[in-house]
Parts: sequence; C-alpha cells; structure tokens
Amino acid sequence: MTSTLPAAALAATTDPTVREALGRALVFDGHNDLAWESRTLASYETGGLGSTDPHGRFQTDVPRLRRGGVGAQFWSVYVPTDLAGADAVEATLEQIDFVHRLVAAYPDDLVLARTGDDVRAAWADGKIASLLGAEGGHSIDGSLAVLRTFARLGVAYMTLTHNDNTPWADSATDDPVHGGLTDVGRDVVREMNRLGMIVDLSHVAPTTMHDALDVTTAPVIFSHSGCRAVTEHPRNVPDDVLLRLRDNGGVLMVAFVPSFLSEEWAQWRYAGEVGAEPVVGVDAVVAHLEHARDVMGVEHVGLGGDYDGFAVFPRGLEDVSGYPRLLEALAARGWSAEEIAAVVGGNAVRVLDAATAAVTDAR
Repeated sequence: MTSTLPAAALAATTDPTVREALGRALVFDGHNDLAWESRTLASYETGGLGSTDPHGRFQTDVPRLRRGGVGAQFWSVYVPTDLAGADAVEATLEQIDFVHRLVAAYPDDLVLARTGDDVRAAWADGKIASLLGAEGGHSIDGSLAVLRTFARLGVAYMTLTHNDNTPWADSATDDPVHGGLTDVGRDVVREMNRLGMIVDLSHVAPTTMHDALDVTTAPVIFSHSGCRAVTEHPRNVPDDVLLRLRDNGGVLMVAFVPSFLSEEWAQWRYAGEVGAEPVVGVDAVVAHLEHARDVMGVEHVGLGGDYDGFAVFPRGLEDVSGYPRLLEALAARGWSAEEIAAVVGGNAVRVLDAATAAVTDAR
C-alpha cells in the first residue's frame, strides 16, 4: 500500500524514516470532534476551513490536516448524553449532515469514505478520506433500525457508550448497572458486525469491553483511548483487555488528551488547576504507544488524537499539523518506517478491510 504524499506533508519533516513511512501510509486518525465544535462555535458553517483558522476557534482545518500528513480522518458525529431519545437521533443526523456538507465544500481535498478500498483510493488521488464515527450508543435511541440507517449514511463505527451508561451498556465513567452488556447490547454488537460497522470500545467499562469481545466476530477498535498501565484513568484500557484486543485483531488508537496521558496532569486538573500546569509533551504519547506495542505488537496500535474534543493538547501536538513531530520522536527511538506506517494508518485500514470482509462472509 502506497500513498501520494501531499507536498505540505513532505515539507513538514526532513526525517528520512518518517518520509518513507508516510510514503507507505498517511495518518489515519481515529477521532476528531470538529463537527460538534462547528455546531457550538459556528452554527455548522463549513466556510473558512479551507484556510488556517484565523480566529483560533478550531484545532482542525484543511491546510493543517495537509501539513500533518493526515490522509484519513474519522469525523466524530457526537452528541452529548443530555440529549436523549429522538433529540439524540436528530442531533446525530445533523452531525452526519455536517460531515457530508464539509466534504462537498472542499472536493479537491476531502472525499467521503467507508471502506479500506475507499481510503486507498483517496490516498492514490491525494485526497483526505473522510469517514464517520458515531460517539455513543445513546444516538440510536435503542433502535436497530436507526443503527441501520446510520450505516446507510456512511457511519463506519459506533462507540457503544459515551460518559454515561446506555440502557444496554455500562460506561467507564458512570456507576455500573448492567455488569457490561445486556442481551440488547449483545444484539447491537451482532448487528454492527452484520452491517460492517466497527465496534468502538472507547468510553466503555472494562466489563463492557470483555462482553463485546466475547460477542464480536470482527476486529474492534478503541478510537481514542490510552493504556491504563501507563496512566490510571477510567478512559484507558487495562492490559488484560489489550491482550484480548491483540487476539481479536483490533487496534488501540492512542488519544492525545493530557488527562489520559499523564496522571500528574489529571490530578492537577481535578484538584482545580491550582499551581503550575504540569508539562505534557510528545514523549507522553510515545510512552502509551510503546506500552501498547510491547503488550500487543505493533500491528494493533494506532492514533486517535481527539482534536477539537478537548481544550489543550501536549506541547508540540497542539493541533492536527503536529503528527510529524510525533513520528519523528518514534523514529528517534528506533521505530522503523514499516512500524511507523502500520501505526499511522496501515492498521486502521486493515480493520476496515476486516469489517467489509465480515459482511461479505455473512452474505
């Protein structure tokens, strides 16, 4: 698999290992919340994202995606859990509509994608593959018909919960009530497998992670999480789950959120941000990537920045243009071009291929 590397990404790094890696696979990021930020800050306006944002509202725009070597982006179609029932469904449809309109507004740069073949075609054309991921099972309001409709509109993954439990799955950041997945939750996972939608286990409780891995017949992802052995945070993934993820063929896409990366930073924030802010840099992301690699193998590691989903990011990774700095840090620690290419994009494309193959097999 090779990519047509944009000139902007070539200019972003002189490291020969990184340039070789990006020639094999561009950055495929698992989670970006631009759609929700656009709702809250710009009333879903797509204009202005073709140039670097002059107002500093967003961490994402087309030129910075190009400079970051981003060739595929899962755009999160997220709504908060205080929107429930039909309101959640409606707001998720608005998010999906925004991504479709965003792609239509920048046809020279963005193209809708759903499968691994779509991503490879986008890379060959020098465009950024734009995929959709629904963040939170509350968005379907308990309806498999809504789930199927989202799939028809191009939604390629769904996170089973957000910060609160759903009626059929426990969240990592809520009091457990189900002990993982209910029978309805297991049916949701089976239907997602049948539809070729990737099951995303970010945000869910460890019991839910295990139950989903018991049920799924296709590889799963964590679209934006870290390693709990490195940072003790409920949004991070325990090693026993990482081992099962390896056996499942899935991918942990490491998020750049400081509280997931650094216990010191998380404690500072939750104590009211008193005193000097602890420094979190690129090395914190590297620590999570290397732990995940050591536990599972490099074939199961990816990137899920969570840009425009949090206010601050590690120094050197403040916006989507920063990926080459991270890749240079990996190269400096002895990662090969082949390993970096797997992490930045190759592994995510493999999971998409597997989801498509599962649908083909079901037929």
